[in-house]
Amino acid sequence: MLQLIEAVRSGNVADFKADGIKVYPASLTTVGGTTLAIARTPEGKKLILVGEGELFDQLQGEETAAGSKVAPLSHANRLTLNRFLPYTAPQAFGTKVATMGLGDRLGIASPGHIQTLRGKDIRPVLAQQSIRELALTGRTYEDVLDAAAYAVLQEGYKDGYGADGDHLKKEADIEYALRLGFTMLTLDCSEYIDNTIDPLSEAEVDAKYAALPAELRSRYEERYLATAPNVPGASLNYTALALKKDVLIYDAAINFMEAIYRRYIESLDREVDFEISIDETATPTSPEAHYLVANELQARGVRIFSMAPRFCGEFQKGIDYIGDIAQFERELASHAAIAVHFGYKLSIHSGSDKFSVFPLIGQYTNGLFHIKTAGTNWLEAVRVVAQVNPDLYRRMHQYALDHFEEATAYYHVTTDLSAIAPLSEVSDAQLPEYMNENNARQLLHITYGLLLQAKNADGSFTFADEFFQTLAEQEDVFAAGLRAHIGRHLELLGK
Repeated sequence: MLQLIEAVRSGNVADFKADGIKVYPASLTTVGGTTLAIARTPEGKKLILVGEGELFDQLQGEETAAGSKVAPLSHANRLTLNRFLPYTAPQAFGTKVATMGLGDRLGIASPGHIQTLRGKDIRPVLAQQSIRELALTGRTYEDVLDAAAYAVLQEGYKDGYGADGDHLKKEADIEYALRLGFTMLTLDCSEYIDNTIDPLSEAEVDAKYAALPAELRSRYEERYLATAPNVPGASLNYTALALKKDVLIYDAAINFMEAIYRRYIESLDREVDFEISIDETATPTSPEAHYLVANELQARGVRIFSMAPRFCGEFQKGIDYIGDIAQFERELASHAAIAVHFGYKLSIHSGSDKFSVFPLIGQYTNGLFHIKTAGTNWLEAVRVVAQVNPDLYRRMHQYALDHFEEATAYYHVTTDLSAIAPLSEVSDAQLPEYMNENNARQLLHITYGLLLQAKNADGSFTFADEFFQTLAEQEDVFAAGLRAHIGRHLELLGK
């Protein structure tokens, strides 16, 4: 350890070598009289500090010699670093640059993400988790922010990153995320979107619509039937029946969007990227419905960063787009034009691995979009385990098969378990190929929470400890896998 401290003191960490210790040269930073770096030790990653001054005094750790300290990568130390190194704190990006939500469920993927996006015309939202994902992984929003900030320090990344409270529905969760400093809020409006309307007969729709206040009906009809909206590049054709359905489906959701904006976004003394999610619905969002929601928000003075419609076809987890690509292109052109018209970015949810439509998304948004990925990073971690620890992979795969039905309570997939090659017929060398087959990808994709939380009779983790230890030992392999996989996303998106 003394050798490590001296290497940091001298700034000569690039050539440092010692058994069981790895220094991250890009993390070497001097603030005032304090020099620090991140190192991986047998006890885990640590901050190595030398010097003196306010930062040295405020970072909590164990003094190992005069003018040196070894500090944990703790929450309290992260908050201190945010004050002294502002680039380690998340920021809002606004609507003028493309952004990618990366959703690191494990807390170890952000270095690979940074290596992939560095220098490109797109910014990372490194911290992106929903409350559902927190529950399934046993993490907190504090954990998520801490992991992202330390990854930024480790990689010496100073171009900015975001933090997204993803798919939040409850006010308590919104308050929680914003209180911690999250710089993006994705409002999930699904509980206010009426999925019972679309299948109704015309008479049933008319009856429900007639029960709405006359003033409300008149306002919608004047805005969308009396005068045809003109959005360059968008094909919009309102009919009386379609408008009635859209009003019945979305009016309560629009009221919810405005209420959250007024209560939590408008009053903040800092910028927050406010995203509207209407993608968690039973039916696709027509361009007409998209325009109606956006136009109503603008009329009420609600400023948004992005909107996520539900596109035609299916954006299932971990696999390519399912559906009619020609229809997708036609509707995407209108959705993108509407976003441009109102001055926000089009957002693509469950966006990982949609390789067949990425070029279209890049083209029609003119490279200005927000796209969300998450589970694909977990799958790249599983691929590493399959490569280097086949015994662990086999146990995880079998557990996923045994508990797959439990996981379907959280995710919609069309996985055919019978199409997955039996483990007994697959050699160790072939195990990584499971991550190239759609059904196997989805099997492992949606069972991540069950696998990470599984415990033995004595309370120890069945897989998690060995899983994380394997990835710690193979962090360069994992980062290389992310650079290749997420890099393919960026290439096809035109980035």
